[in-house]
Amino acid sequence: MDLPLNVLPAKTDGRFPGLAIGTSYAAGAGPAIQPKSPIDGAVTAEVGTASPDDVGKALEAAQQAFLKWRAVPAPRRGELVRRIGNLVRENIDDLAKLVTLEAGKIPAEAQGEIQEWVDVCDFAVGLSRQLYGLTIASERPEHELVENWRPLGPVGVISAFNFPAAVWAWNGMVGLVCGDPIVWKPSEQTPLISLACHEMVLRAAASMDDVPADVSSVVLGAADAGQALAEDPRAKLVSATGSIPMGRKVAQTVGARLGRCLLELGGNNGMIVTPSADMEMAVRAIVFSAVGTCGQRCTSLRRLIVHKNIANAMAERLKKTYATLPIGDPTKEGVLVGPLVGEAAYKQMRDSIAQAKDQGGELLCGGDRLESGAPEGGFYVEPAIVRMPAQTEVVLTETFAPLLYLLEYETFDEAIDLHNGVPQGLSSAIFTGDMREAMRFIGPAGSDCGLANVNVGTSGAEIGGAFGGEKETGGGRESGSDSWKQYMRRTTSTINHGAELPLAQGIVFGE
Repeated sequence: MDLPLNVLPAKTDGRFPGLAIGTSYAAGAGPAIQPKSPIDGAVTAEVGTASPDDVGKALEAAQQAFLKWRAVPAPRRGELVRRIGNLVRENIDDLAKLVTLEAGKIPAEAQGEIQEWVDVCDFAVGLSRQLYGLTIASERPEHELVENWRPLGPVGVISAFNFPAAVWAWNGMVGLVCGDPIVWKPSEQTPLISLACHEMVLRAAASMDDVPADVSSVVLGAADAGQALAEDPRAKLVSATGSIPMGRKVAQTVGARLGRCLLELGGNNGMIVTPSADMEMAVRAIVFSAVGTCGQRCTSLRRLIVHKNIANAMAERLKKTYATLPIGDPTKEGVLVGPLVGEAAYKQMRDSIAQAKDQGGELLCGGDRLESGAPEGGFYVEPAIVRMPAQTEVVLTETFAPLLYLLEYETFDEAIDLHNGVPQGLSSAIFTGDMREAMRFIGPAGSDCGLANVNVGTSGAEIGGAFGGEKETGGGRESGSDSWKQYMRRTTSTINHGAELPLAQGIVFGE
């Protein structure tokens, strides 16, 4: 695939830069990396990396930008995001090509991710005129209590390979309208789309005269760059998306300095299918949720909990559907399942299937690597379904691949217990025609996840709602609703507009 150079910065010494601050790019002080495309294992580019010292430079620049950006009116900050969104609209095809190249997504999913960036821009522009506070009744005469939200400071974003543009956009576009400069450490797997995203910000900023030069930065680097971002007190909020072990480390590092953390970690998502469900609709939702992005979404379906009376029929329907899935080069028309990100992901999938068999599971279909019909050098696999006798140890651990465990239940209480009986708590779903079951599932005694869907799959959240999960998923919320409050600080002010000085709680101090 030819690189769409029109959305990328100019190369430096034959390679792309690794440290991007304000309007300038520079290859960082760290060693160069050569990421490989999941499509065929070919090197996509040579990219410079940022050292921990470079991260410190980016954060200092962001701190200086913050002193100016916080004073720019929020609607004007929204104007920057509006212009970013317009540039993304104009370049959506080329930006999507980079997502396909580096993450292995089929074009429809890659375009959907860039569209999500456009959508969150629209959301953030509206939000820029709605950063509302409160007026609270005071117990004292001629006093007012006023609550305001103020810009927080530089925000550090650490993102994963599977949504290389959207996750940054959720944080970056909302953070910018809240008055926060953004310092972004993307995955080493996806440097080109990261630089292209940053390039859109720079081009939009160049068209305005009140945007500080260093309001947005990208630091391409390894784990030490992310660690430096988490350690630095100038990063007032660190938003990290990735594995649970990574999230624990970030949380401990940020917590040690009493910083603010927003975590979006593993899912291990479940779906309950009851006897009253629309089976046709359920199967369609299951397949997209389980195999979309080759099972490499944090919201991918991992556990299918089906009533025992319909489990056999469901298994047969899924096996037939899986057998028809077009697997291969994601750039080819008609392909629905692209590659795993690399060899480590394939090994994890194979190891999990082996463990499942050892724990009593029956492999119903899939699990093999394609020997033909796909580009050499890529790891293309047949999506797998394993029927499990119980929710064993391997089922409790998320495998980031198209691996679905089929479990049976007898009573609805048992289904809820199975669903909630894992350490993770991101996305969940139920397919049912019974209103009582649906309301129970989304109620206080139902799903313990941050996302609880009825007759909708686990994947495909809209940007208007707050996105995030509970338990080991991290508890953070991004994107819509009132998630913006995490990017701001709250100030409560007491205003005395009278001539007396009464104390609260009726306290009398002196005469």
